[in-house]
Amino acid sequence: LTIYSFAIGAVPYMASQPRLFLSCMGLYFVPMIVRTALHGGPDDVHLAGVWCLMALCTLVVGRGFHNVFGDMVSLRLHSEDLARRLKGEMALAEAAQRQAETANRAKTQFFAAASHDLRQPLHAMGLFAEALRQRCKDDDVAHLVNSINSSVDALEGLFSELLDITKIDTGAVEIEPEHFSMRDLFARIRLHFEPTAFEKGLMLSFRGEQHHAYADPVIIERVLRNLVSNAIRYTEDGGVLVSCRRRGGQLCLQVWDTGIGIAEKEQARIFDEFYQTQSGRPLEPHHRKGLGLGLAIVKRLTDLMHTPLTLRSRVGHGTVFTMMIPVGRAPRLQPASVPSRPSLGLTLDKRHVVVVEDEQAVLDGLQVLLKGWGATVSAFDSVDAVRAWAEHAPSAPDLVIVDYRLPEQQTGIDAIKTLRARFGKDLPVIMVTGSTMTGHEEEARQHHFHVLIKPVVPTKLRAMIAFKLGVRQG
Repeated sequence: LTIYSFAIGAVPYMASQPRLFLSCMGLYFVPMIVRTALHGGPDDVHLAGVWCLMALCTLVVGRGFHNVFGDMVSLRLHSEDLARRLKGEMALAEAAQRQAETANRAKTQFFAAASHDLRQPLHAMGLFAEALRQRCKDDDVAHLVNSINSSVDALEGLFSELLDITKIDTGAVEIEPEHFSMRDLFARIRLHFEPTAFEKGLMLSFRGEQHHAYADPVIIERVLRNLVSNAIRYTEDGGVLVSCRRRGGQLCLQVWDTGIGIAEKEQARIFDEFYQTQSGRPLEPHHRKGLGLGLAIVKRLTDLMHTPLTLRSRVGHGTVFTMMIPVGRAPRLQPASVPSRPSLGLTLDKRHVVVVEDEQAVLDGLQVLLKGWGATVSAFDSVDAVRAWAEHAPSAPDLVIVDYRLPEQQTGIDAIKTLRARFGKDLPVIMVTGSTMTGHEEEARQHHFHVLIKPVVPTKLRAMIAFKLGVRQG
């Protein structure tokens, strides 16, 4: 029994070694069986049979242990192989993710770096075109100048789409909800798109103007502008309807069109960047094709607001886009003030404006435009040049217009500090910059100036100049 117990205890180990196991079985059981059988007594024969049965059971148990052990070893090796493969695949996935993140950062950095330089020629072109329009008395030439302005606007629109995507990707777009009137929002959209709809023979309608919403009005307007622009672009007959109606505690904003519709297989792709549905008819030359970013911007903006956006469409019948926003209340009415006569009038006579700009085309364009408005202009292309002039200037300028990025790693902030150190901290400043990625709003609050992003429409620049000079005089 002692030998048998030892044999059974050794089975798990020896099961991994079949030959050793059989040798031990022979060593343990064969001498016992033979000796017992040859002893001669009837009980000894029975005992020898019992030993044979025990040997057989031990062989069966050993075989079972051997099979289980083999399966365990195979499973262990397979698991280790899977672990090695998984580790390798995870390393590849992490490398691919790092590569994608690097590529995305490179794209963002490219647009951030290129934004300033790409906006410069657009800004300069608009300034020169406006200066030419003011000096021109010929109707034909004025028409050509207006065409140039339209082309600049279209190019600026395409460029803005690219920058919008970049700003959203970098988290530069912040949601600032407030209570606002749909009537005012619809009025701005109607003013912008009604001429385009009229050109195509389409009816642009609005319903639900009496409602008020609580959301970011700038982003809601951007979303509706993109949706209406797409609706007009892909509609040949009928019209476009922008509607707002109440559903419980929310407002249902919808843009309907009777256009070409969107096939079901395309509906999942229309929010992808640079993807465009195909119209059955070519666009007219005066209709901008776009980059296929409008709906991508819409989707990202609605996601940013956590606002669901859905669409329904039938090919040949039209499309409706729907989004839900919270119901708002009517904003408090501001007391009506008697409009005062603008301090600027129609001229900048006897006004001295300092311009700091390192891009020669923009510098020339600003000088021509400001002088055309009657101003005296002192133009500089660096902070050092401004500092040298300020040391000997007999009097303070009325206004400073400065770019953000200047030579020698300096910025418009350095120019502002230099001029205010000489002429006082109340010197009015407008920063006109093509850089959209540096958070100028915070700097504007700290240093008390206003920011305009290039390209700036000349009328907007004129209005800002009037505001700044009015503040100074008041």
